[in-house]
Amino acid sequence: MPHKGFFTQGISILLEKEATLDDMSGCLHEYRVVSRRDTTEEWAFGGPSLTIAYRPKVNGHVSVDIVNRQWPDQMGDPKNETILFGAWSMGHFGPGAYPGNLHRAAIQCWHWPEGKSVPERHTKFIRVRSSYLFGEVERDTPVMPADYEPLDELLFVTRIGRALLSLPGAICYFNPNGEVLQTAEGIDRLLERQTTTGLQSLEVWSNVRLINLEQEHPWLLMDTVGMSQLDVCDHEAAFERGRYDASEVANFVRNAADYVLHKGPIIKDGDTMDGPGGIHWQGAAFDTPVCDPPREVIRWLPLDKSSPPKTFLGRYG
Repeated sequence: MPHKGFFTQGISILLEKEATLDDMSGCLHEYRVVSRRDTTEEWAFGGPSLTIAYRPKVNGHVSVDIVNRQWPDQMGDPKNETILFGAWSMGHFGPGAYPGNLHRAAIQCWHWPEGKSVPERHTKFIRVRSSYLFGEVERDTPVMPADYEPLDELLFVTRIGRALLSLPGAICYFNPNGEVLQTAEGIDRLLERQTTTGLQSLEVWSNVRLINLEQEHPWLLMDTVGMSQLDVCDHEAAFERGRYDASEVANFVRNAADYVLHKGPIIKDGDTMDGPGGIHWQGAAFDTPVCDPPREVIRWLPLDKSSPPKTFLGRYG
């Protein structure tokens, strides 16, 4: 599972024109700003920023910084862009960020058609990153407190991001860990749904992707990405093209992710769940997914007597 290190959560706001710290302060008047940094030496590690109190008793804070350049989707070359590569590998663009995440988020933006092209307009971005290691800390200070709550923390970070979407130059919300693009209206709708129905706003943090990997076989893959932000695994489902309704498979992997989020890691290799087509689908855990980004997954295959390509069988092939 992607490593939560110095930063435990991280989302971004894509901008098409410059924003200042004063602009951000105006959007964040409901939050307690505990420090301000007007200049920095290396943008990859942090631009001009505001630090917001989250759980100050356990040194929990959120850094909101401005980067006056495009999102570095390639995440740096270890030989020619060592500082950028180092910043990425240390989690400064999000604990689950991986090269190509903005490109994949745009391609797989099904809920917002304009999202496939609108992010191309961005010229700058804002990062919203949470940590428990700001300032002077002891050498053996844990990365996260004993009572760490990833959902509460992610909601807090998301609401800060939503407030920043009121900036005049804001284009959209971008979650690199879950490869998600959302509008202000989309976030409002999903957070309202969570408040009124209790259904978690997973679509704000985690994408569901449809991928065609097999040129010689008519098989597709549907997967979730981003559930590591909530400290649980992602899910994959492989199936023959035309045999199942893709929207039903999407609901299946989303429901499986929600089930594990609430019940914990109780799915064992060989366990089955009712799924698309009115049949059982069988799951198995894998340390390596079929598609980037690297993460732990449970892979589901339909028990319909079909013959999946070896790509999907892994150690069971």
